[in-house]
Amino acid sequence: MLALASCVAAPEPRQPPVIAAPAPAPAPVVPPPPPLASDWTDWPVTPGTWRYAADSRGTRAMFGNGGDALVVLRCDRLERRMYLSRAGAATAPLTVRTSSASRALAVQPTGGALPYVAAALAVNDPLLDAMAFSRGRVALQQEGAPVLVVPSWAEIGRVVEDCRG
Repeated sequence: MLALASCVAAPEPRQPPVIAAPAPAPAPVVPPPPPLASDWTDWPVTPGTWRYAADSRGTRAMFGNGGDALVVLRCDRLERRMYLSRAGAATAPLTVRTSSASRALAVQPTGGALPYVAAALAVNDPLLDAMAFSRGRVALQQEGAPVLVVPSWAEIGRVVEDCRG
């Protein structure tokens, strides 16, 4: 018997069964945003809030949703100029729409660490009053950049009045 037992091959160690990994889930399909209504006052407001701040150069109102601002209205007291900036690098004209006015503004890159473009305005420019007193919202449109619809809150008027002295 001993001779027979020595002829039997030792059992092979059991390997765990190979389980095929599930196929990766397909990437979710993000539908394009719905087309904007024909009346800009019906466009959805961009999420965020206005913040007011002052520094040695002047005051500014910044609109955003935490982090970096999407829109900045800044008073430069030394230059007696207002600057309307938006995040992005598109240099197409920036169209500002309010309940009483609409105007396209030429913009220039600001040259900062984060890409912004800005338009310079005189402190007595009527567009600033139109922004401050717009009924509920101000729209900023620029080819190559998302449309921003910001609420017309008191921070806008406060910066304008600061600059006018």
